[in-house]
Amino acid sequence: QVQLVESGGGLVQAGGSLRLSCAASGRTSSTYVMGWFRQAPGKEREFVAGISWSGGSTYYADSVKGRFTISRDNAKNTVYLQMNSLKPEDTAVYYCARRKDAIVVVTTYKRYDYWGQGTQVTVSS
Repeated sequence: QVQLVESGGGLVQAGGSLRLSCAASGRTSSTYVMGWFRQAPGKEREFVAGISWSGGSTYYADSVKGRFTISRDNAKNTVYLQMNSLKPEDTAVYYCARRKDAIVVVTTYKRYDYWGQGTQVTVSS
C-alpha cells in the first residue's frame, strides 16, 4: 500500500504563489505516474497537472498552463506543484495521485490508484 501526504496549501491573495508537496511512503511499484487534481465545492474533480515516470514529460490543464509547474524527485518520493499567478478560480482542495505500473500520464482521475487526503488552497481577490 502507498500513502500520499500533501502539504503546502493555504490562503493567498490573487497573484501570489504557493508550492504544494506530495510525499509518498509505503510499498511502491517500479514505475509510476504522478498527477495533481483539484476539486472545488459543487464541481467534479479535475485534472491539473501530471508528470511521467522519468519526469521528461509534463501535462497541464489549459486553465493552469504557463502558471503552474509540476516536478518530481524520485529519490525523495516527492512530487511538487509550483503555483504562480494564482487566481480566485484556483480555489479548491488539491489532491496528489499516483498511477502505479505506468509511464504515461492520463488525465482521468479514475485511472489513478492512490490518493492523498487533499490540501486546501484558497485564493482571495
